[in-house]
Amino acid sequence: MLVTPLDSVTRITTVAGAVRGNHRHDATHQWTLVISGRLLTAQLADGVLRQREHGPGDLISEPAGIPHAWRALADCTVLVFTKGPRSGQGYESDTTRLAVPLLEAQ
Repeated sequence: MLVTPLDSVTRITTVAGAVRGNHRHDATHQWTLVISGRLLTAQLADGVLRQREHGPGDLISEPAGIPHAWRALADCTVLVFTKGPRSGQGYESDTTRLAVPLLEAQ
């Protein structure tokens, strides 16, 4: 699935309507694998906001420096793979919250 060294794998469960993210990582590349449920992702790259729906089996790439967020369209479980300082006790050390959210909770 991923052919790169990783620093962390995190299992995250999110209830329908909740939003996660609305931040960026300056030095961490993150990949999100949808295990169950559905979610809407938003990424802001080159001044363009891209939104897309994802379901089980989808792998979402969130490169370093790209603002991103997701909203659960149904209860969902994902695995988040990271390469960079966003792991262990440094989990929040490479997180910059956005002043204007890409997605809002519903």
